[in-house]
Amino acid sequence: MPELPEVEVTRRRIAPLLVGRRIGSVHTTKPSYLFITPPAQLRRSLVGRTVDALDRRGKYLIAQLDDGSRFVVHLGMTGQLFSGSATSPRLMSRTANSALSPEAQRHFRPDVHTHLRICFEDAGPDVLLRDVRKFGKLMWLRSGEEHPRLDRLGIDALEITGQHLFAAGRKRKVAIKNLLLDQSVLAGIGNIYADEALFLAGIRPRRAAGRVNRRECERLAEMIRQVLGRSIETGGASIRDYVTPDGSDGGYQFERWVYARKGEPCGRCGEAIRRIVLGQRSTHYCSSCQK
Repeated sequence: MPELPEVEVTRRRIAPLLVGRRIGSVHTTKPSYLFITPPAQLRRSLVGRTVDALDRRGKYLIAQLDDGSRFVVHLGMTGQLFSGSATSPRLMSRTANSALSPEAQRHFRPDVHTHLRICFEDAGPDVLLRDVRKFGKLMWLRSGEEHPRLDRLGIDALEITGQHLFAAGRKRKVAIKNLLLDQSVLAGIGNIYADEALFLAGIRPRRAAGRVNRRECERLAEMIRQVLGRSIETGGASIRDYVTPDGSDGGYQFERWVYARKGEPCGRCGEAIRRIVLGQRSTHYCSSCQK
């Protein structure tokens, strides 16, 4: 978390707070592995710049700046990008939440986990990034500069085709679930939507990718696009930390078929959902509906 749907929802909803605005000041925490570009350099590079556009590649957000440079954000596992006026208990630590009244919990104040705060010359809402585990990434790229993190990304998951999946899996013994998580093959899919798409396609997650035939790949590609599209429509999945930029929860968590539903009855056949570990990832499936 967040995966492609959450990042795309964030892009759509945070763009009005970024595009066309001139950055007046930038505040960061001290250097850490969150910052690919050192904080001091990041602050110097962003101040005075205007955001021309906000794009997405896989799980990366890319702000195009008026001097041709780019500001790249990856939200990692617990990253939250939101407006300074957002209100949500998810924007606070559990400890802080438990110590405050329900009303006070809703008003966010920057804490030690708020690693970036962008203020604008127009005095409108700030944009903040909070990341408790600091597995996200922040970097600034000069005009024309490339970076391996972006260069190695595969086709965007919203554009996946059966032919692409079939070709990527040929003669490979890797589990089909792990193939879907390979960002050099398919950019944007993570644990939640790999499990969901495989369920809807009727394919067991540990089946070797090379044993998924062409027809099944067509079905799987269709289900990937469908489940991602539906999650975007519902605002993403707020299972743990994710909130939209205005602080509201997504709604896809209420439509999950298998992810994080171990022991619960399958919505199609009633069989108990199973959990296994694949590539150190929790994986959920129905042994009756998926072959």
